Amino acid sequence: MLSKVISGALLGIDGYIVETEVDISQGLPCFEIVGLPDSAVKESKERVRTAIRNSGHNFPVKRITVNLAPANTRKEGPSFDLPIAVGILSCIDKIKKEKLKNVFFAGELSLDGGIKAVSGVLPLVYSAFNSGIRKCVVPFDNAKEAALVKGMEVIGAKSLNEVIGYFKGENISPTIVDFDELFSEHNEDFDDFDFADVKGQENVKRALEVAAAGLHNILIIGPPGTGKTMMAKRIPSILPNLTFEESIEITKIYSVSGLLKEKNALVRKRPFRSPHHTISNSAMVGGGRIPKPGEVSLSHNGVLFLDELPEFNRNVLEELRQPLEDRNVTISRVNGTMTFPANIMVVASMNPCPCGYYGYSEKCNCSEKAIRKYLGKISGPLMDRLDIQVEASSVEYKDLSGSQKGEASAKIKERVLKAHEIQKKRYKNENIYFNSALSAAQIEKYCHLGTVERELIKNAFERFNLSARAYHKILKIARTIADLAQCENINVMHISEAIQFRNLDRKLVY
Repeated sequence: MLSKVISGALLGIDGYIVETEVDISQGLPCFEIVGLPDSAVKESKERVRTAIRNSGHNFPVKRITVNLAPANTRKEGPSFDLPIAVGILSCIDKIKKEKLKNVFFAGELSLDGGIKAVSGVLPLVYSAFNSGIRKCVVPFDNAKEAALVKGMEVIGAKSLNEVIGYFKGENISPTIVDFDELFSEHNEDFDDFDFADVKGQENVKRALEVAAAGLHNILIIGPPGTGKTMMAKRIPSILPNLTFEESIEITKIYSVSGLLKEKNALVRKRPFRSPHHTISNSAMVGGGRIPKPGEVSLSHNGVLFLDELPEFNRNVLEELRQPLEDRNVTISRVNGTMTFPANIMVVASMNPCPCGYYGYSEKCNCSEKAIRKYLGKISGPLMDRLDIQVEASSVEYKDLSGSQKGEASAKIKERVLKAHEIQKKRYKNENIYFNSALSAAQIEKYCHLGTVERELIKNAFERFNLSARAYHKILKIARTIADLAQCENINVMHISEAIQFRNLDRKLVY
């Protein structure tokens, strides 16, 4: 007897349909799985056999062949347990074959017949929906995640017997997600970090406001104890709220990576990732035998914070150059080429020398050679990709001891949101959201300069020996500063401030 069950597999962060064909015939008892299965899929034979028996059903002692089509792509993970088991149960008439048409299945089986959660359910269900399927059976713990696909009827099952009972007419209510409640600010788990706690450093806070308004990369340079990390951790409190589309993109990445929290099916906050400086290349940009997203993709539509930038391995930092330019990561392996999104805001901090006090205090005893070696870990091309570079000086006692708090994140966020709305309207016909994503052609279109402004940026270009990339960065930053001021055109003040944010890389060349 032959049965066909619809399931799916992952390719990067996207899913594709896999037809699980199960054939039971006469012959020597055996259980074979074909179709390029990996070790986890091959091991499903034992999980499926034991789960069916422990659920109170007789496992057929016959020749069982399972084909995962298309057979020319490698399948991985335990999500095929449930479709294989359903196919076998259908062949022995425990489930009617006609009821399996246009129903998607995914789930891992435990030995007692329970159904465990699996990674990547959201992209898998999306692929099923795009193929015209409108009903899916997934693990109960993945049901809310699957229900994020609007228009899909989601049945969350806790056991194999529940699945059998559902197809025999027992009632299992479909899982429904209240998108308005789920996506409301009232539901947000806001952090306690607020810029009101930061005293002094007005120039750095201004730079961070500009960076947040246009999602620009930023580097903060200064001696120890000036609040670089403290301010960086408060950036999420002033970032624009996620749109639903952005939230779904992030959720798909976290789903594939197995990082979704059980109660929060939808990622509602912009990611803030802060990897340690000992991180490897593959952990930063993604990789592995079958590539998985790295930190740059887990930070998609959010912030990647690199504390103590020169302490990172230079090879790891150089890996960031392509993602910062293209806003995606392409990884090629024998098994195929996969592209992960990486539209990120990089926030980096560093000391000016190994001891941290060069140029700020007489404490510094670093030699010129040591300083050169320390700063040499950051290449010119990478520095060029950091849109804003700002200096954090030591905070004076009167600022620290005063009772007056700094400007609250809520007020800064109001200005950032207004700038974001301007960009949203301006780029409604473009495939971008923020000024930082402007291409060279779009810069010509949206960053108009007058005669005086052109003369100013020309002088800066020649004086500081800027690259073409730095020139475009200045225009993007000026566009963001103009948006914060709610000015339609870029003027001299906006250009001047933008140039000020680009001169530290020249200062730190030894």
